[in-house]
Amino acid sequence: MQLGRLFRRAMNAVLPPAVFLSLSGYFGWQATQGDHGLTSYHHQLQLLDEAHESRTNAVAEQTAWRRRVSGLSEGALNGDMLDERARAMLNLANPNDIVVPYDKHDQLY
Repeated sequence: MQLGRLFRRAMNAVLPPAVFLSLSGYFGWQATQGDHGLTSYHHQLQLLDEAHESRTNAVAEQTAWRRRVSGLSEGALNGDMLDERARAMLNLANPNDIVVPYDKHDQLY
């Protein structure tokens, strides 16, 4: 009897704190490393920054293309722009032009 009572007292003294600590550890782990934890939150912030950067680049590229296309439109035909595009598409040069060849990886400026 004494052994059973001693065992029951030991379990009553150890079991509730052990359960509480294990639950605290589980929720602490999930708060930092889980699917909706801090690590995931930082990863989502990085993806959001990349998306904002991609959007900024796309808007800049779209603005450049709109400007170039407006130069080729029928109402505001720019002779220089038309000449540039024709030469680029046909891979031609004017006999009076000075052509400086460069490699793909060379910087122009």
